Amino acid sequence: MKSFLIVGLGSFGHHLCRALAEQKCEIMAVDRDGENLEDILSLVVSAKVGDCTHEEVLRSFDVGSFDACFVCLGDNNVLDSLQITSLLKELGARKVFSKADDDVQAKFLLRNGADEIIYPELEVASNIAVSESSDSIFDCIRLTADYSIYELAPMKRWLGRSLKELNFRVKYNLTVIAAMRDGVVRPNLSPDYLFKEEEHLLVLGRIEDIRRVVR
Repeated sequence: MKSFLIVGLGSFGHHLCRALAEQKCEIMAVDRDGENLEDILSLVVSAKVGDCTHEEVLRSFDVGSFDACFVCLGDNNVLDSLQITSLLKELGARKVFSKADDDVQAKFLLRNGADEIIYPELEVASNIAVSESSDSIFDCIRLTADYSIYELAPMKRWLGRSLKELNFRVKYNLTVIAAMRDGVVRPNLSPDYLFKEEEHLLVLGRIEDIRRVVR
């Protein structure tokens, strides 16, 4: 069972805490305001009230024992996020995820030791923009800055034809990883898979390649 430290129980911190708890992870949650911890007490192994900009507070948590630490402070606490991120790395944190609201914050957080940056609002906005800008794209899961998994309706020109016949990966620079119908996902499609109008596709690729397909 993996264990995680969450610093900052604002909106994103709460969502993250609940999501990790659903995965049966062990969680320590820390916030300056005890009221922010009240509704997650049943989800965590430990809840602490403390100011994590103070080294002695973080040191008392043995941060190196966690699989990862999350710095989830709000928009008005950029300097505190930088300081906490730096202290976590200095104290031996294995991996630090830090929340940022823009590329400038992200740049400084990375310089201060963050291993990965979380852009919760940007990612949600980007996913909505992608899915709503095309009648053929129904969902988007961002994996990296360049690659995402897209839920697509098959193009009419594909129907009744196979992956092998279309030479799909070479022609479109995209990889079909599964077909989906009525919420049921069917992965590991064979080269002989025939595109069907009633099925959606889960496709791995870059947005510029997706746009070329659905344009």
